[in-house]
Amino acid sequence: MKNILFLFVATLIFSCKEEKANNIEIPPAHVDKNENKTITHAEGFTITKNKNHSILEIKSPWPNSTQTFKYVLISAEEAAKTTFIKEEYDGILITPIEKIVVTSTTHIPALELLNVEETLIGFPGTNYISSEKTRARIDSSLVRELGKNEGINTEVLLNINPNVVIAFGVDGKSKSLETIKKANIPVVYNGDWVEKSPLAKAEWIKFFGALYNKEKQADSIFNQIEKDYTQAKKLALNAKNKPTILSGAMHKDVWYLPNGTSTEAQFLKDANTNYLWSNTTDKGSIALNFEVVYEKAKNADLWLSPSYYKSLEALEEANQHYTKFDAFKNKKIYSFSNTTGENGGVLYYELGTIRPDLVLKDIIKICHPELLENYEPFFFKKLE
Repeated sequence: MKNILFLFVATLIFSCKEEKANNIEIPPAHVDKNENKTITHAEGFTITKNKNHSILEIKSPWPNSTQTFKYVLISAEEAAKTTFIKEEYDGILITPIEKIVVTSTTHIPALELLNVEETLIGFPGTNYISSEKTRARIDSSLVRELGKNEGINTEVLLNINPNVVIAFGVDGKSKSLETIKKANIPVVYNGDWVEKSPLAKAEWIKFFGALYNKEKQADSIFNQIEKDYTQAKKLALNAKNKPTILSGAMHKDVWYLPNGTSTEAQFLKDANTNYLWSNTTDKGSIALNFEVVYEKAKNADLWLSPSYYKSLEALEEANQHYTKFDAFKNKKIYSFSNTTGENGGVLYYELGTIRPDLVLKDIIKICHPELLENYEPFFFKKLE
């Protein structure tokens, strides 16, 4: 997100309960009698429980990846009397994890929902973290700054010596991560961002649950999120109309929009709306010129996620052509850019992945306000 183009494209991503998201009341963990943990939506990882250990398998943690990574999860007591052929695994992790480094803000909410945020000891780019709980730990020097994600400060990381580093891999090529591996610190790639649906991304909380021996709690949390999402989706079917939707904005001379197979488009479909580019199947974002977008969306009812712009004035100053759209004239533009943390970080980028139920309810409230009369959107706000 530090690269301007990457930030722009990222802001195209869409990202309820009446209580605040960070204070959501999670129901008691249910009793899971299955030994093999069932992953119902996510395709990027599996967890298989054996007699005295579990196997965590990570598949395709970045786009077009053909690699599969396999890790042993085992208690210290069992590890002392068990022998593994190390060459068959990419790491052996002693659980529960006591010291962890994560590399994406999307990992922070999972730690907090599982009540293990005190195990976080390092992060690259702490200024981007918005959570009040984790910010307090950063301010107390309990979470070390590790530099940039694309070039982690390995000297500091090796000094704090975490049990594991949860990496965010774009292509699997990182000199700093290779250095960390050579120091016998396991590096585990988290591929939640590659998943194809909002619930699949959220299900990666089970990945963290396995690291902390909190599988039942992770299951319970996800089950509640899944239930709330499904109920909201069913509620949206009661809408009397399907508003037409425009998304994105221009970067230089190119307008970027979510493609029809993206999770952003999935949110709009589940909210029972008419996204004007829902039938596209491009990989990544759709790149179009202004004329093509204007011709198709000039009369769109709503404009969601207009890049990083935080006001109508900012949009107009960036490009006078934006004022030609009906959505601009009618002040029907909504963005999550104004919902930020203490340091200005956009909260959606941190919390939206694990709370798709909140995102969906936000969009339903905007598109079908009569269905959620007493609901206040958490992420999305109207541009003024």
